[in-house]
Amino acid sequence: MTDPLFDEDDEANTPLTAEEREQLIPSYIALRRELNEAEQINIAAASKWLSSRKRDVLDHAFLNDLHKRMFGKVWRWAGQYRQTPRNIGIDAYRIPTETRQLIDDVQFWVANEIYAPDEIAVRFSHRLVAIHPYPNGNGRFSRMVGDMLAVQLGRPRFTWGSVSLVDAGKTRAAYVAALKAADAHDIDPLLAFARS
Repeated sequence: MTDPLFDEDDEANTPLTAEEREQLIPSYIALRRELNEAEQINIAAASKWLSSRKRDVLDHAFLNDLHKRMFGKVWRWAGQYRQTPRNIGIDAYRIPTETRQLIDDVQFWVANEIYAPDEIAVRFSHRLVAIHPYPNGNGRFSRMVGDMLAVQLGRPRFTWGSVSLVDAGKTRAAYVAALKAADAHDIDPLLAFARS
């Protein structure tokens, strides 16, 4: 029997454990579409919160706070690192260390102008989604963080294919392909997609 809320419709979605699924807050949600809508409303509220203040995206505590603001009215675990294995991402016990290392690396890249600002922001977003720190929402979170860093570095927000990637078909497939290229150390497709 399939569950219309938690069916995984493609390899890019991260399956949740039964315990994580039980942490869904809104009781009215029964379909994936309703979950996507609830999460999008929460993300829009987080975006509004971000626009009202200046934040340093390269701050460990801020990243957890942002994830909680993006998903905290939908999931009880929002803003907390996952404790379980995933089909993608690193081992859960390594998340705090790898996230801190990523922040240190990006601060070094910025201070020493190792890459152009767009590339720094895209590399940050890519490594964050590769770590996969949270039970869910990692792609949307990492793209928002990439946007914030781009703006912090004096660049405009990225367009990320110009559509929502939650139900975007070909655009989502292009994003996943660009991520896989970046995983293989070819950042150019992801850079191009971010500005497409």
